[in-house]
Amino acid sequence: MRKRWLVDESSVEIDIVNRLKNELNCPKFIAEFLVKKNIVSRDKANKFFYPKFMHLNDPFLFKDVKKAINRIWQAIENDEKILVYGDYDVDGTTATSILLLGLQELDANIEFYIPNRMIEGYGLSAEGNTTIIEREIDLVITVDCGINAVEEVEELNKMGIDVIITDHHTPQKILPKAYAVLDPKLKGSTYPYSELSGSGIAFKLLHALFLQRDKTGIEKYTDLAGFGTIADIVPLNGENRTLATLGIEQMESRQNLGLKHLMKFCGLKTKSIKSSDVVFRLAPRINAAGRLSSADKAVKLMTSKYPEPAEFLARSIHMENQKRQQIDQTTFHRACDLIDAKYDNLDDVYFIVLASEDWHPGVVGIVASKIVEKYNRPTILITIDNGEGCGSGRSIRNFNIFKCLQHFKDDLISFGGHKYAAGLSILPEYIPKFEKEINEYAKAAISAEDIKPQIRISSELKLKTIDFEFIKWLKLLAPFGPSNMNPVFMSKNVKVIGYPYTVGTNHLKMKVGKANHILNLIGFNMGELAPSLKKGSAVDIAYSLEENVWKDKRRIQGKLKDIRPHNGY
Repeated sequence: MRKRWLVDESSVEIDIVNRLKNELNCPKFIAEFLVKKNIVSRDKANKFFYPKFMHLNDPFLFKDVKKAINRIWQAIENDEKILVYGDYDVDGTTATSILLLGLQELDANIEFYIPNRMIEGYGLSAEGNTTIIEREIDLVITVDCGINAVEEVEELNKMGIDVIITDHHTPQKILPKAYAVLDPKLKGSTYPYSELSGSGIAFKLLHALFLQRDKTGIEKYTDLAGFGTIADIVPLNGENRTLATLGIEQMESRQNLGLKHLMKFCGLKTKSIKSSDVVFRLAPRINAAGRLSSADKAVKLMTSKYPEPAEFLARSIHMENQKRQQIDQTTFHRACDLIDAKYDNLDDVYFIVLASEDWHPGVVGIVASKIVEKYNRPTILITIDNGEGCGSGRSIRNFNIFKCLQHFKDDLISFGGHKYAAGLSILPEYIPKFEKEINEYAKAAISAEDIKPQIRISSELKLKTIDFEFIKWLKLLAPFGPSNMNPVFMSKNVKVIGYPYTVGTNHLKMKVGKANHILNLIGFNMGELAPSLKKGSAVDIAYSLEENVWKDKRRIQGKLKDIRPHNGY
C-alpha cells in the first residue's frame, strides 16, 4: 500500500526564523524547528539544546509531597517496614529501583514487590495485598500504579497499612483513600508538568527526600529516571526532555553496574547512547524479564552492587529477550494471518480486535504495536486463559485509546492506560459485541485519511545542505521521541547511484546523488525494492539522518522511510 507523504506546512514568521538563524548561526531548518515549538530567543534555544538539572521543577510543587516524605521519614526513624510496589514494565522496574536504591541510602528498612504479570496482572491486587499483609509491611509506596486501586487501598487501610501512591496514569472519578497521592494528572494538580513517567515521579519523591535533609547525590539516579522516561514513550518535551537528556548522560558514564553489563550485551560498548538505543535495545530486554518470567530479575539487575551478579543477570535477561523475540515473530505472523482471514475489506475496519487462546500474554502489547505499524489502525490483542481475556492495546496518532475504552467500561472487567497504550480484562463472551461497537466508535472518531499509511515530512532538503555541520545541529535536537520526533526529510529528483543491493535479512543499501552530492541510504526491511531501483533512475526519498562512527571513521547515513519514482505519483 502506497504511503502518503504529509509535508509539515505549518506557518512560521520568516522574520523570526531569520533573526533566530542569525543569532544562533544555525541552518535555516533548525531555526524553523525551534520556532514551531515557540522557541524564539537565544536563551530559550540554549535551554532546549542544553537541558540542565537546575531546569527540573521543584518536587515540593506536588500537593501531597510533604505529607508523603514526612510519613517516609517517620517509617525510617521507627524502623518500620517499607514496601515499594511496582509494575513489571521498564517504567515500573526503573521506578522501583530508584526508590529501592535511594531509600537504602537513607537507611530505610526497604523491600520491593512486582506482581506476576501472568497470575496477578497489573497494579495492586488481592494477591498482592495478601503478600503485603504476610510480610507485615507498615508502609506501601506504589510506583507506576495505584491511582485507580480503590478497593485494594481500602483493604490495606483496614489492616492499618498506610499507602503512598505515585502514579502517572489518568485517574478515574473515584480516587483511592491513600495516605498521600502524587500524580500530576490529578484534577486540580498543583504540579506544573503533567506528562511525567512513573519513574520520573519516583525520582521526584526521592529528590524531595534528599532536599529535606540537604543530602547530595540525587543526580546519580537520573540514569534510571531517564531510562524509564524514554522507554515509556511519554512526550519528550518540557521536564521529560530534561530527565531524558540527563539520563542518557548518566547512562553514558556507566555507573549503574546492571545497566553497564546490559549495554555490553546490546552491543553498546562505546560511550555514545541515543534514545533509539534505549527504546529498541535496552528496554525490550528489561521488558522481557517481566513478560516471560519475573520482573524481579530486572530490579535486581538495576540495583546490583557487585559486578558478577550484575553480569549474570544481564546475560540471563538477554537470553530471555532472544526467546521473547521468537515468540513475538510467531505471534505477529499468526495475527496477520488472522487479519487476512477475518476481514474481507480492511477499508471498513477502523479498530482491529483479535483474540486467541494460543498467545502469550507477555507479548500481546508488543505485537499490537507491530500491527498498528503495519495496518495503521488502533489495535487490541486479547489472550484468553481460564475463562478471562487479557488484552493490550496500542493506538495511532490523534486517537486516545484510554478515552475510547472509557465508553465501554460496562463491557470490561477492568481497564487502564493512557493516550497511546492501554490494557484491559474482558469476559470472552463479550468480545464480539465489544469489537463491533468499538469499531463503530472509531469509525466516527477517525477519518478515512487517518488510517492510511503515512509519513510525516518535516522539511524538504537539498542534498548539498547535508554535511557534518548540519548533523551537529541535528544532534542538539535530540533526544527524540513523542512530541519531539526525529525529523524526516524529503529530497526530490535525486538519481540512483550504482546498483542497490540487500544486506542482512532484508535491508536495502543504496546511494543517491544530485550535482555531485551523494547520500548513503539504508532501508530496513525494504530489501524487496532493490530489483526495481534502476541505476540512474530519478526518485524522491523520505529519510532521517544519522552519523555513523566505524573504526574512528565518521560517515553520514540516511535511514530510508520511503522511496518513489520522481513524478511517478
